[in-house]
Amino acid sequence: MIPVNTPKLDGNEEKYLLECIRTGWISSEGPFVSRFEKEFSAYIGKKYGIAVANGSGALDIAVKSIGITSGDEVIMPTFTIISPAQSVVRQGGIPVLVDSDPDTWNMDVSQIEQKITVKTKAILVVHIYGLPVDMRPVIDIALRYNLKIIEDAAEMHGQTYNGEKCGSFGDISIFSFYPNKHVTTGEGGMLLTDDHFLAERCREYRNLCFQPKRRFMHEDLGWNYRMTNLQAALGIAQLERIDWAVKRKREIGSLYNKYLSGIRGYQLSLQTTDYAENIYWVYGVISEEDAPISAQEIQKKLAEKKIGTRPFFWCMHEQPVFNKMGLFLNEHYPVAEHMARNGFYLPSGLGITDDEIKLVSEELRKTVNH
Repeated sequence: MIPVNTPKLDGNEEKYLLECIRTGWISSEGPFVSRFEKEFSAYIGKKYGIAVANGSGALDIAVKSIGITSGDEVIMPTFTIISPAQSVVRQGGIPVLVDSDPDTWNMDVSQIEQKITVKTKAILVVHIYGLPVDMRPVIDIALRYNLKIIEDAAEMHGQTYNGEKCGSFGDISIFSFYPNKHVTTGEGGMLLTDDHFLAERCREYRNLCFQPKRRFMHEDLGWNYRMTNLQAALGIAQLERIDWAVKRKREIGSLYNKYLSGIRGYQLSLQTTDYAENIYWVYGVISEEDAPISAQEIQKKLAEKKIGTRPFFWCMHEQPVFNKMGLFLNEHYPVAEHMARNGFYLPSGLGITDDEIKLVSEELRKTVNH
């Protein structure tokens, strides 16, 4: 079996985990947590890091911390995982969607300004699959209309936009450390900001809004979204190898580009833009109208060969849970819809070998040719 993702855990992970066990520091009170926050925020280029239980929790806190409340509108891509939209909806906000760029697969930033109303409070940027959103127009719009930027860089560890780290552009930014990320803590996430007041608010929200003077008296509602010392220990070991991880991801992408070059009827992950080189968080493929076999059939055939794949995200405007709430009815975003229906990604975790990449590519070509 070649799984869609295999993490790489052959650095100092075991050493640091054993230290947690031997010292008894396994909860969120352990010293690795604050160390991970400082080292990761410094790596990205932000003043403050707030480690949390997962990336979705980071989004919940980010949305609440900037003051999104009932009726507030937040502009975001329709093509993304559900987490950003559900965080806004749970705060009573209204996601306002934009379509995707057909080349980079990110949100089409040219559509943002026309979606702004008097109710718009923020732009929620989600970097998708390996290339970042074109941030300069987003920043210009946010400054012009006095909007906050929430930057979801969950998939972008080590990626840069015009030489600056993804995750450094938002008023508040979030990362995920799920096992398929370049830095993993098993489960886990982090918020980053340069705003001291915002950072303190995030720390309160991740810890049930306990008060420093009277612990069990609460002025607001928060979550138990704390990261454990065990998770942070993994994160520190992973962060020590981030440059290798970025390099290896690009090697994986280059090998797939080589082995799948010239395949007809399928759009492959774009290699570069004017502002970034693809980091290939995953290696995506989209079947076009003239494709000899559909994305779904390819996935089925590869599964028979014990090769794991995943379909692309499903669009927010077509999510049944949101439609039942009366959201996004009769909205259409053709580029994102095409991607969602026809896209999938191949095994591309850090643990995959060159031989496995070649085998996956060969089986994909055979499936298409037959």
